[in-house]
Amino acid sequence: MRRFNVSAWAVAHPTLVLFLIIMLGAIGAMSYLKLGRDEDPSFTIKVAIVTAAWPGASTEEMQYQVADRIEKKLQELPWFDKVSTYSKPGFVAATMEFRDTTPPGQVPYLFYLVRRKMSDLKSDLPTGVIGPNINDEYGDVDSILYTLRSDGADYAQMKRVAESMRQRLLKVKDVTKVTIYGTQDERIFVDFDHVKLANLGISTQSIFDSLAKQNDLAPAGVVQSTSRIPLRVTGAFDGVETVKETPVAASNGTIVRLGDIATVSRGFVDPPEFLLRQRGAPALAIGVVMQKGANILHLGEAVDSAMAEVERATPVGFVYERIANQPKIVEEAVGDFMKSFVEAVAIVLGVSFLSLGWRTGIVVALSVPLVLCIVFAVMLTMGLDLHRITLGALIIALGLLVDDAIIAVEMMVVKMEQGWDRARAASFAWTSTAFPMLTGTLVTAAGFLPVGFAASATGEYAGGIFWVVSIALLASWVVAVLFTPYLGVRLLPDFKLHHAGGDEDIYQTPLYRRLRAVVAWCVRRRGLVVAVTVCLFVASVLGFGKVSQQFFPISDRNELFVQIRMPEGTAIASSLDAAREAERLIDGDQDAATFTTYVGQGPPRFWLGISPALPNEAYAEIVIIAKDVPARERLKAKIDGAVAKGALAGARVRVSRLDFGPPVGFPVQFRVIGTEPNVVRDIAYQVRDVMRTDPNTLEPQLDWNEQMPSGRLVIDQDRARALGLDPQSVAQTLQILVSGYTVTTVRDRTEKVAVVARAIAPQRDDLGAIGDLTVMSRGGVPVPLSQVARIEQGHEEAILWRRSRDMVITVRTDIRDGVQAPDVSTAIWGKLADLRGSLPAGYRIEMGGAIEESSKANDSLFAVFPFMLVAMLTILMVQLQSFSRLALVLLTAPLGLIGAAAGLLVSGLPFGFVALLGLIALAGMIIRNTVILVDQIEQDVAAGSTRATAIVDATVRRTRPVVLTALAAVLAMIPLSRSGFWGPMAVTIMGGLLVATALTLLFLPALYALWFRRSLDERGTGLPAEDDEIDAPAAADAPRLAPVGPSIPHPQEP
Repeated sequence: MRRFNVSAWAVAHPTLVLFLIIMLGAIGAMSYLKLGRDEDPSFTIKVAIVTAAWPGASTEEMQYQVADRIEKKLQELPWFDKVSTYSKPGFVAATMEFRDTTPPGQVPYLFYLVRRKMSDLKSDLPTGVIGPNINDEYGDVDSILYTLRSDGADYAQMKRVAESMRQRLLKVKDVTKVTIYGTQDERIFVDFDHVKLANLGISTQSIFDSLAKQNDLAPAGVVQSTSRIPLRVTGAFDGVETVKETPVAASNGTIVRLGDIATVSRGFVDPPEFLLRQRGAPALAIGVVMQKGANILHLGEAVDSAMAEVERATPVGFVYERIANQPKIVEEAVGDFMKSFVEAVAIVLGVSFLSLGWRTGIVVALSVPLVLCIVFAVMLTMGLDLHRITLGALIIALGLLVDDAIIAVEMMVVKMEQGWDRARAASFAWTSTAFPMLTGTLVTAAGFLPVGFAASATGEYAGGIFWVVSIALLASWVVAVLFTPYLGVRLLPDFKLHHAGGDEDIYQTPLYRRLRAVVAWCVRRRGLVVAVTVCLFVASVLGFGKVSQQFFPISDRNELFVQIRMPEGTAIASSLDAAREAERLIDGDQDAATFTTYVGQGPPRFWLGISPALPNEAYAEIVIIAKDVPARERLKAKIDGAVAKGALAGARVRVSRLDFGPPVGFPVQFRVIGTEPNVVRDIAYQVRDVMRTDPNTLEPQLDWNEQMPSGRLVIDQDRARALGLDPQSVAQTLQILVSGYTVTTVRDRTEKVAVVARAIAPQRDDLGAIGDLTVMSRGGVPVPLSQVARIEQGHEEAILWRRSRDMVITVRTDIRDGVQAPDVSTAIWGKLADLRGSLPAGYRIEMGGAIEESSKANDSLFAVFPFMLVAMLTILMVQLQSFSRLALVLLTAPLGLIGAAAGLLVSGLPFGFVALLGLIALAGMIIRNTVILVDQIEQDVAAGSTRATAIVDATVRRTRPVVLTALAAVLAMIPLSRSGFWGPMAVTIMGGLLVATALTLLFLPALYALWFRRSLDERGTGLPAEDDEIDAPAAADAPRLAPVGPSIPHPQEP
């Protein structure tokens, strides 16, 4: 019974096939134009931030009374991984992380559970705790970030302009959120001299009562007549002058004007919690978050149009500057990748033209756009965008997607040279190689299964490789068996006949005769060839240990980050001074396009790979936008050199670049975990000292260090009780005098301006003057604080970090350029062996940083390995149906390691996550070629050849397509090899495939002969296979241009 032959059907129905080609071209072009663009693929940030405040609480009180309760509740959540808690006086932030394996679709529901848990917790927190508040938008990315500054305007004026801009941008399609950063809340300060008040017999409480009553908004009733007339009472505050006019009663009954006994002024929150500066001047930042699934390039165009309107309506003197422009970066990145893609296409087509000839090369060349059209259409349907990963995957696939076309065309050419007519030669590829090609295609695609289904952020980031490569490979097979035969019939030239066995046999040229001799020698010396190959493999395994390790490489973006950490407890004013000193190093440098300073916390997440720093008055960060990557490197060297010479003395300064992939932070990290802070700190100092001995580290530092100074007020309880005082009233009075007390609020349209009463600056800012402050007894008598208390100066914890309720200090460091973090971490880990062995019970050291993240990513890949192996083995067994042949194919799969190790060692590139993907994919590529060769040998044996002859003949006949496909794949990697991100993968595939191709043609015949050494002289039955023509008669327009050649038996189907 004749079986359906797709290639023969395509040749018999050329009009319909041509129609399909035109339709595919149109659909592919439209799909390409509609595909979304991005710089990098998105991945789900499975993190929520829970914050709470408790004014007046110490760090320890925040940790044990607030943070501990929050941690216990969060640990009850499903998919819980860990919670890192950051506590400081009066504030706590808990970073809740779900497991990497958490399905992205579950994350919104988990955030809802976090909110519900924290709502249930509120009643269990101490009185006075504000919160907890949940930020489940931690992963939002400000795709576009503007700054707004003005030489003459204050923060209130800048905020009004920024609000107008925000309103306009919110109307832009695909904008989901616009956030203003760096605003300073307005205040009306009432500064009083407590000594003067005591002399006048005026208590602070009487001032508070007067202000509150004067500004109270109380209902005055409604007059009911023919209509309802609500009554309004005037007198509420509307600014500084009305506050000054507030009457205050003294103890002797006299009424004084508030402005006569206190200084009333309008300003901004003091001290500020967060400051933002642009080019060294105060500024605000406005961030735009794009709706999920939108096209970033379309968003950029719409925002540009909206900003043109905003700038026309903005008052003179205000300056906007775009400091994060993801649409432009995406446009440039996609443009660069498309350039590399075009280069790769040109290389592949060049290989086809040079090796196959002009018209034959055209047939192969036309398969490329057809495959790409199918790929773009499927990508659009699946919601895959064009970005670093998918474009890189396209280039990887490009070297593979012409394989099937080359094999099909090469088979047509051979058969036409043997005298077959075009239609029969075109359909023969289906009979001979369609199913081995499909097997090879599926196996190669299966090689990418681990990255496609890795349950991790890294897998989510890089998973597009599997889908794009798989789509491209399957599409290439469809094109090779459906469209390539049609194109071959139409475009291939007439070939000179080469009769098999004669002098003109195409496999009897001098080159083929030498190749035949080499293969025959390998078969005769099979033991030696196998032994040499095994030795090479063992050497490559040993050599691979010399290859440096890496997680993800440094990004090629222009940003440079200068992180400034002051001693714990430093006031924000001192952090601002340090930031200004750093600004002076940058200002005026021609390499810096612009720079933005953040004091009190880090920048917003303008790139998915950034982890914003938590609020800390002792922290500042400057984001520099260099003009290009070389300029970035010069700026880094300049700042590092200045710091080494003494600039920013007293601060810990880190100058860093962006990294590809999920955020890691410091590349080398070690966590010291225990119960007592002092013991943990002592161990951490020892770890730091060990890390300093490694020449590749750059000044290791702890994430919390020294304690901060504190003042402890020791009250004489007996004397205080005798005077009618208690600790609560003393503490409240001190809080009012030193930090200020919000008495009421001025309602200014949409703004609320707090009225804050406090002591004058000399009395509140001098610790030595605290004893001179007076507190009022219950009888209204002013009592100097020094009569009932003394101040003891000491130290307390400025911050505390916990990790899932264990105390933790992270010792972290940057490393020198040219070395890799996993190598440094491994070396230090060995040096810490003695310390780890002598730790007290309940204390331990863990490794973090890049090596931990890399291990998690690799573990997620290895978890899918069993499924990959099952898929590969099943596919191979369906095709080969022999355990012996299956074993032969599998034994060749690891041999790509020989060339991969050599390539990485020679190039000096590291082996990281991306290179690991290349190594996995390489195994599939090798198996692909092996399957086709083994199948060809079995076909020849079935056709009547002895096994020994079939080994040599099949290898000789498959050499040209194997070499051409390998050459196309290797050369297509050249553009990728220049990429910092894809370079290690490209070199891995190039080196591995070059060596593996040679081994396929030399080692596999030897291994095959060794495996079947007892049956080398056996001969197949020689029965011809059924002619695989279609059941329907050939269409009238099917061309048959070449003369019909001799009847040559078809080999049996596999």
